Amino acid sequence: MNMRITVVSVGKIKEKYLNDAIKEYNKRLSAYCNLTHIEVTDEKAPETLSEKEELQIKGKEGKKILNKIKDSQYVFALDLAGKQRTSGEFAVEMEKLPVYGNGDIVFVIGGSLGLSQEVIKRSNTQISFSKMTFPHQLMKVILLEQVYRGFRIMRGEPYHK
Repeated sequence: MNMRITVVSVGKIKEKYLNDAIKEYNKRLSAYCNLTHIEVTDEKAPETLSEKEELQIKGKEGKKILNKIKDSQYVFALDLAGKQRTSGEFAVEMEKLPVYGNGDIVFVIGGSLGLSQEVIKRSNTQISFSKMTFPHQLMKVILLEQVYRGFRIMRGEPYHK
């Protein structure tokens, strides 16, 4: 069975070099899965926000994200507080999902403020790629690289370490 992977992210990627990298991983991943990207618009936010304003913006973005996720999909929320995994652990986790009927996977990347609690609650698991903070646009490239690496590991195919 061909795994379906959807990446739901907040905001449009404007940088050519990031789009080029995403196109390259889309091409590489086409051999392993059916990959779809869904971008929801980000909410405009001033530089300084109160906690209440921040929650409102994350809430609005969260509603847009949740509207793109089906009840039947298995959701990974990219979250700083999520569990860190090695590439090998991630590959094993992804490989097991279709066995349990979870072959339709969604990865959610929040905007610059992160994800709303509603999105975190809807997710089946939270994943963190580092304790460091990365621009959410770059996270899409990092995520796709790790998904690609995961498929290579699952298939026992060589991949640089």
